[in-house]
Amino acid sequence: MSEYQYDTCVIGAGPAGLAVARALAERNLPYTHLERHTAPGGLWDMENPGSPMYESAHFNSSKTTSAFGGFPMPEHYADYPSHRDILSYLTSFAEAYGLRDRIEFGVEVRGVEKNADGTWTVTRADGQVSVHSEVVVCTGSQWHPNIPDIPGDFTGEIRHTVDYRSADEFRGKRVLVVGAGASGCDIACDAARAADRAVISMRRGYWFIPKHVFGRPADTLAHGGPKLPMWLEQKAFGLLLRILNGDVTRLGLQKPDHKLFETHPVVNSMLLHHLQHGDITARPGIARTEGNTVYFTDGTSDDIDLILLATGYVHKVPVAQRYFGDEQHPDLYLSAFSREHEGLFGVGFVETNSAAYRLFDAQAQMIAGFIQDGRHKLLNADRFAQMIRSDRPDLSGGLKFVDSPRHKGYVDSGAFVKYLGKVAAMMGWRTEGRPPRVTSVRREAVAS
Repeated sequence: MSEYQYDTCVIGAGPAGLAVARALAERNLPYTHLERHTAPGGLWDMENPGSPMYESAHFNSSKTTSAFGGFPMPEHYADYPSHRDILSYLTSFAEAYGLRDRIEFGVEVRGVEKNADGTWTVTRADGQVSVHSEVVVCTGSQWHPNIPDIPGDFTGEIRHTVDYRSADEFRGKRVLVVGAGASGCDIACDAARAADRAVISMRRGYWFIPKHVFGRPADTLAHGGPKLPMWLEQKAFGLLLRILNGDVTRLGLQKPDHKLFETHPVVNSMLLHHLQHGDITARPGIARTEGNTVYFTDGTSDDIDLILLATGYVHKVPVAQRYFGDEQHPDLYLSAFSREHEGLFGVGFVETNSAAYRLFDAQAQMIAGFIQDGRHKLLNADRFAQMIRSDRPDLSGGLKFVDSPRHKGYVDSGAFVKYLGKVAAMMGWRTEGRPPRVTSVRREAVAS
């Protein structure tokens, strides 16, 4: 195990876990990598028990802005790759960097315990234990559904989207989708094509960003365009959306009660299309239910067979909840470093308004840089440890996010990336992984 007595334990081999493994491997830092499933990919593998993936799912950010640093997505991928392509990309990433062979598959972690000497004991489901200097929890944030109470005595079926797989489940049914997140809008569009009746319920109005603007993925315009003050960007892009989408209230949608970007963006082109064609009916929040009838806050009602809750997830960390604290948003410095428990990290829990993989990569690189400097007893490690305890930067980017559970601890991606870069530069760490040494392995793996 090299010169160190204990290594770093990485729990989970989804996108976040793979980013962390690469960052550690690049620095020749010893690590143990555990994954309960039989393959890498996390929730993007529909065969992974408990995965929320469904047949029509595509990436909600474009391939251009979404890839890990040093490892772009293949040119032949669509602008918004399907879940199958994303799984293929993650698999090829693991193979290109030699990560797959180092993962212990079929190993479920039962718990993580902090020891008196500052090390960490990881207990597996079979009772086996191991001790590590650090633990990086990468178990993901979309496994534990948030299930609100539905008022009344609804006699139909109520499910959460975590169990949804395909539009075939809607045939012959009157379906109500509750929630307007990415999956809620996608699944409502599935219902529009397959259900006898499709209804979507939203408690508030939202800004709808089309996936393409002027023929280009919307996020490439945001990343490639001129940098404007946030108030001006809100005004200019808000005007553009009003021109592109028109008055969405004529489609039954509510007028947004907040400024653009003050909630998690709804990037979807098809929901408005189906509303315009009468395939979906938009309703406000649910007031009550009685039998199969759902009554809404505007006084309207619909007879419904299935209520599908697209109401998001809580960020539970069952393997180490006592150390992570809040189930909705763990208090982690830069959404990755435990403030209270030295040697404990988490990647995959950041809530922000852009593509996640580059953020995972930056967090992983900084964790690995911190561990490496700590191993060599450099002053940088002590300096950064002090920042973990005391530094609380404003990462809102000038936005006033709405008061909702999801937006507790929410960060603006631009402000987050800028601050990560500033801190990393101060410490002499990089924020992006390097290209693999043998790129042909990746090309063959992705093409197969």
